[in-house]
Amino acid sequence: MNASESSLNQSSKTQSNCRFCNYPLQHTFVDLGMSPPCESYRTLEQSNEMEPFYPLHAYVCDRCFLVQLQEYISPENIFSEYAYFSSYSDTWLKHCQDYTNAIVERFQLDRESHVVEIASNDGYLLQYFLEKRIPSLGIEPAANIAKVAQQKGIPTLIEFFGREIAQKLVEQGKKADLLIGNNVLAQVPDLNDFVKGMKLLLQPQGVITIEFPHLMRLMEENQFDTIYHEHFSYFSLLTTEQIFAAHELKIFDVEELSTHGGSLRIYAAHSEDISKSINSQVTELKQREENANFNQLKRYFFFTEQVKETKRKALDFLIKAKREGKSIAGYGAPGKGNTFLNYCGIRTDFIDYTVDRNPYKQGKFLPGTHIPIFHPDKIAETRPDYVAILPWNFKDEIMEQMANIRTWGGQFVVFVPEVKVYS
Repeated sequence: MNASESSLNQSSKTQSNCRFCNYPLQHTFVDLGMSPPCESYRTLEQSNEMEPFYPLHAYVCDRCFLVQLQEYISPENIFSEYAYFSSYSDTWLKHCQDYTNAIVERFQLDRESHVVEIASNDGYLLQYFLEKRIPSLGIEPAANIAKVAQQKGIPTLIEFFGREIAQKLVEQGKKADLLIGNNVLAQVPDLNDFVKGMKLLLQPQGVITIEFPHLMRLMEENQFDTIYHEHFSYFSLLTTEQIFAAHELKIFDVEELSTHGGSLRIYAAHSEDISKSINSQVTELKQREENANFNQLKRYFFFTEQVKETKRKALDFLIKAKREGKSIAGYGAPGKGNTFLNYCGIRTDFIDYTVDRNPYKQGKFLPGTHIPIFHPDKIAETRPDYVAILPWNFKDEIMEQMANIRTWGGQFVVFVPEVKVYS
């Protein structure tokens, strides 16, 4: 074992066990230092107050290979009032509409079916089932966001999903023919309770679809900024299959998606449901992960150096640009952007301000760095030389929306997976 591997294998200072298999966590995946909760946007009054920072230190379990953070902050503190509204991305809405059309046709859903979405946000997805007159229910813990869905006419429970809520719904006769969870599995500290709840709520021949960022893509493309406190876990298909199998659910299909820098959409059913056989896509992707050593601890020992090099390149670009007298504004105020900025130590000495379409964030400051957030019109007013796109997974949509910066010679820049300038 070389020196860098040895440093990665130090035992954690605070003993913690894997949230799935309960094995002691001993191995660092990546340590991003101290960072504030990524959605804890600051008001002007709060900008002069003490701000909590927590370790952003991800471990990998050497038994099941689940990559995970310790639970430094409870879900109640993160999600009871939340700043992320899914409906502010046109690309994401198109993704959800396409999904709805395809899933309704594939599984022949109709007005007699029942669709349940866990972490339904502002109704961004269920609105398309509503248009088709398919009975639907959202479950969303953030009251401020759930109310927006309710105003759209989408029945929404303001609750954290788990076994207890599932049992109550079953007793009310509300089992799901289709149970959806988009970008929620990573945000669950008690994985076993969550998956048990899905098992309970699913009709005997029902289908679960879950979307989550793919750990393979995260590692291949240095997407360290998708690691933040509200994302407790990071999944390969191999590990996800173990988790579902432990609760008598089988993954029978999988799709690789471009969303969020590379995600998986898994299709699951009861293990005893013989009407659904495991297809070749599942077998093939598992084999690719095995060939890439995702079932061996050594695979996880090289990510830290990749992350450090990404940071160095970003700072090299910013220092050179500022020494040349260039002005830089940001676009977006996403969680991933806050991880990136805090880890790299980038504040208003490099980025003057950022903008966001979400009115909830405008007039506030980014957590930790205190970079101010404005309406997107601010960019046309100040005409920066560079616009740094923080939600790089939506860069094509953003460059189209902000194409007018080219009229004054402005350019776009992204920092992940590597520094790239777009004229």
